[in-house]
Amino acid sequence: MPASPFTRSLTMVAFAAGLGSLTPGAATAVADAPATAKPPGPTVAHRTVKIDGLDIFYREAGPKDAPTVLLLHGFPTSSHMFRHLIPALAGEFHVVAPDYPGFGHSSAPPADEFNYTFDKLADVVEKFTEKIGLKMYALYVQDYGAPVGYRLAVKHPERVTGLVVQNGNAYDEGLDNEFWKPLKAYWKNRTEEKATPLRKFLTPEATKWQYIHGVRNVEAISPDTWTTDQRLLDRPGNAAIQLTLFYSYGSNPPLYPKWQAYFRKHQPPTLVVWGKNDPIFPAAGAEPYKRDLKTLEYHLLDTGHFALEEDGDTIADLMRAFLRKHANGGGK
Repeated sequence: MPASPFTRSLTMVAFAAGLGSLTPGAATAVADAPATAKPPGPTVAHRTVKIDGLDIFYREAGPKDAPTVLLLHGFPTSSHMFRHLIPALAGEFHVVAPDYPGFGHSSAPPADEFNYTFDKLADVVEKFTEKIGLKMYALYVQDYGAPVGYRLAVKHPERVTGLVVQNGNAYDEGLDNEFWKPLKAYWKNRTEEKATPLRKFLTPEATKWQYIHGVRNVEAISPDTWTTDQRLLDRPGNAAIQLTLFYSYGSNPPLYPKWQAYFRKHQPPTLVVWGKNDPIFPAAGAEPYKRDLKTLEYHLLDTGHFALEEDGDTIADLMRAFLRKHANGGGK
């Protein structure tokens, strides 16, 4: 029987690939053979849980019986900042990243209906960890994630297996720069006059600046980052939420001695992966961790505030090695 057009096509493809001619039976075998495919990566689940009547959105991946890593995001972003890191870790670790109230896909009640303070954000995250059954976890803290995470660590040191600090401040040296002057003025005098210069931090220009300032290659930074954040910042009522948190940030420096005492007493193993070109939390804020922590891996990266965007692979590699050594332990 003459070969069908399909068989002839397969024969031509095989010949072009250097396989020679194929019999019709061989062509059928090629047609039926499964294509070689890359094994699928870990599935990232996108979930929501109720905490105090609020919808708290979170991303989760990895085996639940593996050591847990709790990723705490900064301003003005959300768990979106961990979209690449989560699957990079989830092959070995249970990874969880919530959005705080007012951020990402979590509920954002108006500022006059919810107490937007760092104490309250930490309270919500604490209840979140308990609701989904996290008993112990390593903390990744960046920007706002530091005051949220360190409140948890001080309250429950036995739950914290280690710290990964990426531009997350716990020392006065980290706030001794020009960026913080208008914020410090606002902490002293909460007026509209003092709030006015802070509103610029909520603009598209400022959001983009946070992502691209200090990076080696601007073309490597996806515009999906700042446009995603800005769309959420622009929601009605969100400016009032963020200004309330700007003011509440002033509650954090008085707690620095307590956080530092936690470091000295409990000695959580700590990995510092810090974008050294960050004008908000410069390397001056990374250096003091060396004073208080004995088990410390310290890396200054040649990038900016959102170091994961440019050095995500490097950070993931460092984290995997660090967590393999320390994530099974507990606070002392």
